[in-house]
Amino acid sequence: MAAFSDLRRSPWFSRGLAIAAIAFAIIFPFLTSEAGATMNTATLALAYVVMALGLNIVVGFAGLLDLGYVAFYAIGSYCVGWFMSDFYSNTTIHLLTSKFAHTLPGIHIFWIFTVLIAMVLCAIAGIIIGLPTLRLRGDYIAIVTLAFGEIVRVFALNGDSIKIGAYQLTNGRQGITAVDAISIPGQLPFSQLNLRPWYWVALGMVLFVLFINLRVRDSRVGRAWIAIREDEVAAASMGVPLVKTKLMAYALGAALGGMAGAFLGSYLTNITSDSFQFSFSIYVLAMIILGGLGSIWGVVLGAVALTYINYNLIPDVLNPVPSDLGLNFQLSDLSFGIFGFLLVIMMVLRPEGLLPERRRKLELADHVGVEDQMIQVQA
Repeated sequence: MAAFSDLRRSPWFSRGLAIAAIAFAIIFPFLTSEAGATMNTATLALAYVVMALGLNIVVGFAGLLDLGYVAFYAIGSYCVGWFMSDFYSNTTIHLLTSKFAHTLPGIHIFWIFTVLIAMVLCAIAGIIIGLPTLRLRGDYIAIVTLAFGEIVRVFALNGDSIKIGAYQLTNGRQGITAVDAISIPGQLPFSQLNLRPWYWVALGMVLFVLFINLRVRDSRVGRAWIAIREDEVAAASMGVPLVKTKLMAYALGAALGGMAGAFLGSYLTNITSDSFQFSFSIYVLAMIILGGLGSIWGVVLGAVALTYINYNLIPDVLNPVPSDLGLNFQLSDLSFGIFGFLLVIMMVLRPEGLLPERRRKLELADHVGVEDQMIQVQA
């Protein structure tokens, strides 16, 4: 046991597990059907990992509670609707598109360029949402960010009556349909009959965001975020620029949320205002709490676990259980209640999360600091 405990403390142990997990993720598509429910769930899970890692920067690293993260999902998705569809059919712009999209009216731009636009717009939106919260803490930050998410949802819902020149902002409840699929310029777009290309694009996004998270966490900015999370007054007294540091957290987290939103907008092919409910922000936040606040690999595990529960375990495995017991409802109707129950169980049994950050694990462990207090009393 002692040898295994020493092995776990070794940095090579965690690196080896990370390499093994990435290797398994790369070969996973060859172990299942190319267009089955398993591939669909895996692809969605990777997209949600990107979104959860973005929110983890704001909530886990900087300690700024954000309940309006769905707004960046909406902005990223609508960027795909604006720049990769025939929504603006009176305008014809094509830039590095697929063979199929090159013949269509509207604006059709290469997906990566659209992702960059989405990330810039979301970063600006993140700064805008961050400005009113600079003097706020705790629950007050949550209220402001919640309001921002609802404002974006209302704009999406009523965007058909909002004109920018001769064009609508959104298409309201009808949504933007027939969005271009991701494609290599000049080639045929990705197909829903073969989800492996979608999966590998999502996996590439995850690896990119993991690299950003790991590098930023260990950087000067990352340490400043953690200092603000632990004690904002002490961080300011040590020279940490609070305004700049907080806005950087909001901007980076929002940009990563916009990236995931752009992917989901193209993958789901239909962008409607009903997708951007407040419950989605809670869903992503639950991934972070389940995995462990501030823990990069814990957030990955939490996102994968909740996606599997939401898309496979509840609707396919456990959904008929109430009917079998003579109850007149389906378990899928209580999905968010189930997530809430899981979070309560986690708070009671393992408040630090499934794979906690080392610092947070020590903070929440029993008797931490008790010995130091006893020494001070005896002295």
